[in-house]
Amino acid sequence: MSKCRRHFDIPTKLNIIIFQIYQIMKKLPVLLTAITVATSLTVSAKVVLPNYITDNMLVQRNSVMRIAGDATPGSEVNIKASWDAKAKKVKADKAGKFEADIHTPEAGGPYTIEISDKDSKVKVGNVLSGELWLCSGQSNMEFPVQGWTSVMDADHVVSTARNPDIRLFQVKKNTSFTPQNNLEANMGGWVEAAPNTMDFSAIAYLYARELRDSLQIPVGVIDATWGGTPAEAWTSVGYLKGVPGFEGELAAMERCGYDRTRLKANYEKELEDWMAMAKKDKSSVKPGVLSKGTTMRADYFERLGFGNEFDGIVWAQKEIDVPVELAGKPMRLSLSAIDDEDVTYLNGTEVARGSGFNVPREYTIDGKYVKAGKNIISIRISDFGGEGGFSGPADLMKAEIDGTVIPLGDGWVYTVGVNFADLPQKPVSVESSSYPSVLYNAMIHPLRNLPVKGVLWYQGCANVGRADQYEPLFKSLINNWRDTWNAELPFYFVQLAGWLKPQAVQPESEWAALRNAQSKALELPNTAMVSAIDLGDPGDIHPRDKQSIAHRLALTSLNRDYGLGTDYKAPVCTGSQIKGDKVILTFDAPVTATSSAMLGFIVGDKEGNFEQAVVKTVNPQTLELTASGISRPVCVRYDWADFPNGNVYGLNGIPLAPFATDK
Repeated sequence: MSKCRRHFDIPTKLNIIIFQIYQIMKKLPVLLTAITVATSLTVSAKVVLPNYITDNMLVQRNSVMRIAGDATPGSEVNIKASWDAKAKKVKADKAGKFEADIHTPEAGGPYTIEISDKDSKVKVGNVLSGELWLCSGQSNMEFPVQGWTSVMDADHVVSTARNPDIRLFQVKKNTSFTPQNNLEANMGGWVEAAPNTMDFSAIAYLYARELRDSLQIPVGVIDATWGGTPAEAWTSVGYLKGVPGFEGELAAMERCGYDRTRLKANYEKELEDWMAMAKKDKSSVKPGVLSKGTTMRADYFERLGFGNEFDGIVWAQKEIDVPVELAGKPMRLSLSAIDDEDVTYLNGTEVARGSGFNVPREYTIDGKYVKAGKNIISIRISDFGGEGGFSGPADLMKAEIDGTVIPLGDGWVYTVGVNFADLPQKPVSVESSSYPSVLYNAMIHPLRNLPVKGVLWYQGCANVGRADQYEPLFKSLINNWRDTWNAELPFYFVQLAGWLKPQAVQPESEWAALRNAQSKALELPNTAMVSAIDLGDPGDIHPRDKQSIAHRLALTSLNRDYGLGTDYKAPVCTGSQIKGDKVILTFDAPVTATSSAMLGFIVGDKEGNFEQAVVKTVNPQTLELTASGISRPVCVRYDWADFPNGNVYGLNGIPLAPFATDK
């Protein structure tokens, strides 16, 4: 008994120790949590700056830059720029937010900027002061020196890009339904121009290089671009309210409290309703019966005469002959890529379906659907935006049965099932970079505290087909950005280059109408337009000659902003007079052609008929136009086509911009 008690007494002391450890262990999660919270508070208390304030940055000379960031709540924040002997002191608020304005110096550097509070310090080094331009728009401004198909003379541009006094900042693509205070950056922030940093807007870099060479001071450019995006995505909600056509999206954002989840649910319901309308095929096409019509090659609808802005549902049908010995055997269909979706039938039976504008369609069809003799391939193609139809090489399209190849590149009959132009506008996905305001909120508004000298803008392709809307929209965008920076902000833009099928007479061109809408922005002060009409490529929406565009932009700003007297202006038509069957045009400067005949002019009458003009030079600033078949002219248009044939320039080599006396 006593032995047992002694055995019990010794472990009891151990049990007490174990119990005490247990009590400590129970409290350990609380202690760990407290330590974690304290640590996180310490981390969050350090000085944090916007992502556009980094080593290698360039600040606009002789301006006031606002530095806004985070620091220890309630602490004194010291801002010391090495160009100023006196430090700036401000107090962070209860949330740790602080902001202070600092004056930037004359061009020069390198400098440092130090921002510190009681707990931490951030030092920004290798800072230059000079001229800073914001370059924005869609793919032709985004087009990098290297990384896509190369710009003209890319090897030389890259190999000579060792320019430490040219600074580059590329905004990372992002969207937001509300204005943001910060943004994300590619390449880790600001970088020096170098061969390994040429995945950057070619126009922006080439423009900066020319400015640097002419001004002999540092130059910085900001690349805030996103291919395929419309102007409304780059415009704030407030400035869209006066532009017709965006009432639905603006109301949805307000109704959903600018909440992404609620907006997405709203969009999915609207899209479901729209798709129900879009699928109501109004044609009489039967997949098993070949429709009547002219046979054409497999190609984009836009190249087949459907209209450059056609979106809708089109049946493409082709009849092929299958030898008797191949009947009942599997057929391999190679249809190239189809833009955007397809449902494919053989002899009236659905055999495959696919989606993806750049996805080649490779379908294997069960032999039970393959018969001897005539077989009808019917493809219901849905094109929801941009180009549509067969987007791959037609020569590679084929049907293959047991080693026998039947070419499919030619001989298609097309029938429109639904033209989406007859429907209400398709809802824009809230996940899209095309949704109103999302790019302004995420990629432009965060830069508002960083002074810029001016803006270079190249955009418009995504708004083709909406020229009437683009005129007030583009003006609103410019006023919006000037409200973001300053009312006198220079805003220089590129008029769209020629593209698609070359045509001499095309009075209904949507591309010409959009170019005309762009030109209306010249009614705003401190704007200028650079025409790229002569630089286009009928087969490529991205012309490779970015040097000429950058040069024309540089000539513009060197004259208007830096007083160097560069000759940047194109001749402008200042007068139009009808004299019988003739139209007399007067220009504010001499005009000349690149050949013996002046091309690009068309003359129209009140019935809407247009013919190519015969041009006679009265004097260097006066032209006389006549046109066969137009006896009573009322108007003249120049370079009014998707891809026009104009060849008229000023004596300075700047092309005459497209215009219309009736527009």
